[in-house]
Parts: sequence; structure tokens; C-alpha cells
Amino acid sequence: MASVVSNLRTPEYRSAYQALKITGFWVFLATDMLLFGCLFATYLVLRTHTDGGPTPIQIFDIPGFTLETFFLLTSSFTGGIATWAMRSGRQKQTVSWMLVTMMFGLAFILLEATEFAHDVTVGATIGRSAFLSAFFTLVGTHGSHVSIGLVWMFLTMLQVLKHGITPQTARKVFVVNLYWHFLDVVWVFIFTVVYLSGVVLS
Repeated sequence: MASVVSNLRTPEYRSAYQALKITGFWVFLATDMLLFGCLFATYLVLRTHTDGGPTPIQIFDIPGFTLETFFLLTSSFTGGIATWAMRSGRQKQTVSWMLVTMMFGLAFILLEATEFAHDVTVGATIGRSAFLSAFFTLVGTHGSHVSIGLVWMFLTMLQVLKHGITPQTARKVFVVNLYWHFLDVVWVFIFTVVYLSGVVLS
């Protein structure tokens, strides 16, 4: 009976050791959530402190951050398909969808880097005002997390290519996509709290 129950579990949970590691990763995400919570709170307090410098409406590019959102949310969808393929034991499809996810994630990072570069050219630097310090810190921290996620996903993809779908690689695919979904949720809040409110309320 125990073997039947075990077989009904998804691959990443079939090993008690791997399941424990997943639980530990949930704890990590909770601490990361606290980090972003502090950054959001800081931004909300400082967003009106422009010190005569550029305001949100002056530097936020609506088509730009909308396209960033499209790329990142689409990558969350393709990451979900990669997890489904992993749970179905489909190695090639898992790798393919992880690759697609990374392509969308890389497009997001390139757009964000372009946005930051443009901001700097118009004088909107991190030291110009409290608002810009809070903005660059919050959005930049998220961007650095996405960059780490891209490297992590690439390394995980290589392991799936080499070893196939095992309890260990299944756990790694699940965890990296869980991390990716977390970053997508954080971005939805950034999109709403930072960009949309910045355009509407400025």
C-alpha cells in the first residue's frame, strides 16, 4: 500500500530527503518575502521624495514596463509547462520548456537593463533622490534575483540533460520553477505598486 501511495506522488516528492529539501526552500522563500516586504515599505514611504529630481511619470516608460511584464509572466507559464513535463517524465520537453523560459527571462533582463541605462542618461541616478534610491534598490534587487534564477535554471537544465528525470533532478526542476513563480508574483506587485501607481498618481 505504501508503494502505491509513493507512486502517486509527483517525482520531486517520492524521496523523503528531497521532500525535506523542498520544505527548506519554502522557508527560504518566506525570508526572501520579508526582504521584498521591507523594500516595498521603504519605497512607499519615499516615493514622493523626489527632491526636485525626475518624478515617476517622467521616467517610467509605459510600453517598456508593460513589455517587461509580458515577458516575465509568459516565462512563468512556460516554466509551469516545464514542471508538468518533468512530472510526466518527459526529459526532452522539460529541457525545451526550460530553455524557452530562460529566453523570456533574458528578454526581461535586457529590457530592464535598457530602462535603467535610459534613466541614468536623463539624470535619474540612484543618488539623485530618495525616490530614485528606493526605486533602483527595489527593482534592481528583483532584477538580480531574476539573473540568479536564469543561471540556476541553466545549470538545472544541464543536469536534466545529463541525468534525466530522477528524484534529485525532479526536485531541482520543481524548486527552480517555484523560485521563478515567486519572482513573477513579486513583479506583479512591482508593476502595480511602483509603475502603475507611479503613472496614475504622479
